[in-house]
Amino acid sequence: MAFSNALVVGSSGGIGSAVVAELQRRGVAVTGLSRSGHGLDVTDEASVARLVGGLTGPFDLVFVASGALKIGGDEPEKTIKALDPAAMARQFAVNAIGPATVLKHTIPLLPRNAPAHVAVLTARVGSIGDNGLGGWYSYRAAKAAANQIVHTAAVELGRTHKQAVCVAMHPGTVATAFTRDYLGRHPAVAPEEAADNLLNVLASLDPSHSGRFFDYAGKPVPW
Repeated sequence: MAFSNALVVGSSGGIGSAVVAELQRRGVAVTGLSRSGHGLDVTDEASVARLVGGLTGPFDLVFVASGALKIGGDEPEKTIKALDPAAMARQFAVNAIGPATVLKHTIPLLPRNAPAHVAVLTARVGSIGDNGLGGWYSYRAAKAAANQIVHTAAVELGRTHKQAVCVAMHPGTVATAFTRDYLGRHPAVAPEEAADNLLNVLASLDPSHSGRFFDYAGKPVPW
């Protein structure tokens, strides 16, 4: 489907800003919210309620691109011996509770009787079934929690918004400040290419796909 009015949360990040630009290139009206541009703090419900509550929908696309790998200088753990409960709590606040709070306040802006798509960027490393390397305990666990939140929200939306699609998405390895220190030998795509890929996949999904986890090529990712 072609989108007409989109909300992008995390619109100043590497992927979020590229999604905004690609949507605009496609002629879609876009509202962006971000920490740097609008003072949005996804870990503070009052901030989310104030900024999202001031918007007028309906939005036929809500794209949640907020998230962080390194928070407060904490590095991903290579071993459980390096796990810091406070650092883990920060990961959950940003990467799981944050998207859940955003969904809570953006779902009322979706049309009830028309098609709508909700996408939350998570990550393949949040897949339990695809984890063959270990490590990165806090980030993996927070992204796995985000996947569960998306799936559960999709179940609820299926009852109230019959034409809605709610999915978790893995963008691939994207060359942004977010990944700069962790690319290693992994091939990376430009944010612009990632945005185009993600939006093409989203446009191809219908309510039968809701509650699932897809990568940038439209392939299902195991939970």
